[in-house]
Amino acid sequence: MEGKRVLVVDDEKLIVKGIRFSLEQEGMQVDCAYDGEEALKLAKENSYDILLLDVMLPKYDGFEVCRKIREYSDVPIIMLTAKGDDMDKILGLEYGADDYITKPFNILEVKARIKAIFRRINKTKAEEENEKFIVKGDMKIDCESRRVIIGDRETNLTAKEFDLLELLAMNPNKVYSRENLLNIVWGYEYPGDARTVDVHIRRLREKIETNPSDPKYVYTKWGVGYYFKG
Repeated sequence: MEGKRVLVVDDEKLIVKGIRFSLEQEGMQVDCAYDGEEALKLAKENSYDILLLDVMLPKYDGFEVCRKIREYSDVPIIMLTAKGDDMDKILGLEYGADDYITKPFNILEVKARIKAIFRRINKTKAEEENEKFIVKGDMKIDCESRRVIIGDRETNLTAKEFDLLELLAMNPNKVYSRENLLNIVWGYEYPGDARTVDVHIRRLREKIETNPSDPKYVYTKWGVGYYFKG
């Protein structure tokens, strides 16, 4: 949690003071607001990593603050709700909160929930990064910019060649028939036949394989189709 910035919103100043002290001990930067209007102003003006938001607030309640923030931001929000009030929890989640903590709470629980959300965010980011790139041997496929780099040089592929390579590489060891590849990459309405796939696979191999007749990326399953070696 070191270096993370949090906004704590509660009209009970003693609660805010306790949370602030504890989170600052973890190395977090803590801003405080004591009503819904002040919370919205700070949330709009600053970039926070997480919000702790009480339901019962002057001017705007926590639900309204959460709803307005969700119109422009996906910052994680933990709602602080009254004990045993299930409707507050349900409404908070429906308005876009990520979690809730019931008052009175232990500050250790607050920190545990915050850490859990950060772990979840980091895991999601890592998964998204992994989805953008496919790395196999000395070949790197950048799915976002649709570039293929082998060693230290970029290989220029046509749109269909890249579509074929991306599909096969994202599903390693899965054998696709020529008909399947034709339907997925070219579309069911495409008037060509399976030989179109063969031609594109041959051209693709010529560009990405050191020895196209002895490929190490795109393999042939004789009598069936093609697959990417995982």
